[in-house]
Amino acid sequence: QVQLVESGGGLVQAGGSLRLSCAASGSFLSINAMGWYRQAPGKQRELVATITSRGVTNYADSVKGRFTISRDNAKNLVYLQMNSLEPEDTAVYYCKAELKRHPWTDYVPYWGQGTQVTVSS
Repeated sequence: QVQLVESGGGLVQAGGSLRLSCAASGSFLSINAMGWYRQAPGKQRELVATITSRGVTNYADSVKGRFTISRDNAKNLVYLQMNSLEPEDTAVYYCKAELKRHPWTDYVPYWGQGTQVTVSS
């Protein structure tokens, strides 16, 4: 079994900061890319930021300069530091990780259950 568990969401005022964490646990050999996605009410899930196993990052234009993604490969953790939060950032934030579970299989994406981030104006 594999599990991705997010933490760190909550309610914050506009201009504030939050740090999300996601821990991967269970039976797997390695992790490739990890990332954060979000889904606001009535909208499709969208990419926020991704990071490869070597630390190459990619951000949505809407969060560039405000959010920072990082990871701890030794602990199978990925983080999302969110600064200068805006009401438009309100959404459920999901962690995604590409995991290799067996030597004979490819990397497969797994998702966490999501954590709510609410930014008040």
